[in-house]
Amino acid sequence: MPKVGVSSQLRQRLTPWRMHIVVLMLVPGSLAMVWYYGIGMLWNILWLVACCGLVEWLCLKMASGAGHPSAGLADGTTLLAAWIMALCLPPFVSPGILLIGALSAIGLAKYAYGGVGHNVFNPAMVGYTVMLLSFPEDLAMWPDLTPMNTDGLSGATLLSEFRYRGEVTVAEFFAGRPDTSPETVIASLFFLGGLTLIGLGIMHWRIPLALLATVAVLAAITFDQGSSNSLGSPWFHWMSGGTMMAAFFVATDPVTHPARPSHQIFFAVLLGCLLMLIRTQGSLPDGIAFAVLLANCTTPFFNRLHRARLASDA
Repeated sequence: MPKVGVSSQLRQRLTPWRMHIVVLMLVPGSLAMVWYYGIGMLWNILWLVACCGLVEWLCLKMASGAGHPSAGLADGTTLLAAWIMALCLPPFVSPGILLIGALSAIGLAKYAYGGVGHNVFNPAMVGYTVMLLSFPEDLAMWPDLTPMNTDGLSGATLLSEFRYRGEVTVAEFFAGRPDTSPETVIASLFFLGGLTLIGLGIMHWRIPLALLATVAVLAAITFDQGSSNSLGSPWFHWMSGGTMMAAFFVATDPVTHPARPSHQIFFAVLLGCLLMLIRTQGSLPDGIAFAVLLANCTTPFFNRLHRARLASDA
């Protein structure tokens, strides 16, 4: 992520290639999702990229009135937001729903706040949340990937099944499931993509590490030896519900997380706590988006503290 103090001009020049590399690191996990969940995942990506691009073009056109509004389309931020939104959705979501998501993410969360670098909330999570709350039934059913399902019918996500499993122990719940599940493969590929971004210096390790560590500690405390009251192991929470993608590709959004390194740790810990609270106690077990948006609310406060600290040191 860009360091504090980097000029706005330099940051503007760095943004496009950084964003496109981030999207590139999403590709392996995305291909795995297409492999397991079907070509409908690619349908979501293509439609959302097109819809988000159209919404951004219209926003830029209205802002400029004339000229060449397409110049703002090349920074890669809208492509990344569209891609992340698409990966949060079950296959073959209606284009009408996807357009609403694009309007919410790009028109509302991004350009209503002034465009790139000014938004308070992560645009992808805003778009996904609006779609989820507006069309819960359409977004609730995913292809059932368990070996016991031979008819291809859709079902709830693994987190939802686990949360509402009844008087079933952890061992009983996972009996008959493969040791290496599709969710594990997908999460591992997003993890490797995130590590690559850290190695390239495009993102820092602080937020992913603090977030995953917080989730692991809270899951370990509530594991309850795998009883029917268990809330799941650290590995389960890491490998399911998009945790890895959120840790490396959502929470690390440089615009919506705090600027100061120490504040980023607080932000990530708060996000991890909110994630586990919503996931284990809320009505929507896959509630990463809600946790991210709530944590985003603290970023302006942390940044004010940071500016005050810089002013006092000057």
